[in-house]
Amino acid sequence: MSETAKAPRGVGVLGGGRMGAGIAHAFLLAGSHVSVVERDAASADAALARVSDSIRRSVERDPSLQETEIIGRLSAGRDIAAFTDVDLVIEAVPEDRELKEQALARAEAAMPAHATLASNTSSISIDDLAANRVHPELFLGLHFFNPVPASALVEIVHGTATDAAVTDLAGRWVTSLGKTPIVVRDSPGFASSRLGVMLGLEAIRMLEEGVASAADIDAAMTLGYRHPMGPLRTTDIVGLDVRLGIAEELERALGARFAPPDLLRRMVAEGRLGRKSGEGFYAWNEER
Repeated sequence: MSETAKAPRGVGVLGGGRMGAGIAHAFLLAGSHVSVVERDAASADAALARVSDSIRRSVERDPSLQETEIIGRLSAGRDIAAFTDVDLVIEAVPEDRELKEQALARAEAAMPAHATLASNTSSISIDDLAANRVHPELFLGLHFFNPVPASALVEIVHGTATDAAVTDLAGRWVTSLGKTPIVVRDSPGFASSRLGVMLGLEAIRMLEEGVASAADIDAAMTLGYRHPMGPLRTTDIVGLDVRLGIAEELERALGARFAPPDLLRRMVAEGRLGRKSGEGFYAWNEER
């Protein structure tokens, strides 16, 4: 790892679900000390187990990794004071504007004045979230992709108030994780969500209209356009509830072309959320 691509010494992750755990995993493998903060003790214990299990799977694939040393740099709890000695805090709570505002305010009250604050939002305006920040120049979007350990991309969202040096530093941190950063200005859906959600919504409409089966719609994109995964399987992995939340956000910002299909709303209401619930457009039987 070069001097210009060195991971931050200390990282705070607010939210230890699938995305937060994946982000913690990435920084741990890069050498950072990582503190995960959750809403209660049970959630913190679950986050610790989630990240530890992920690290163990990495060690099985690469025996040169030292499991005890890596997990020794991980802590999880509910005390936000864990963020008092970090260089970077990443908010990774569910894609809900009010939840994210509350989480960011909590993090900012605890973290040191020099530290960078980032949101893992996939669709909410960084400028809107920056409006209530004490240091908007130190705030930006770091949009990781699910599953984080296998994904090669991180979208850096540069807000109007974000200092250019902070964006550059974030790019070096992303590179230190072995991932590729792309930088986009704050706009509805950024680059990835805007394009990915549009494709996913159209695939759901096609399924709703009986144009083809889920497997055949996905095959059209994987075999015909060489996408690594079809849009419906991708939606299952991302989570139908997450896709719905992003679509609603984009509909408010960009209009009716992002209106969620009735099928998507119905499946979310029924609890068919994709891989995390065991059923979406496909049946998922692996451990969740």
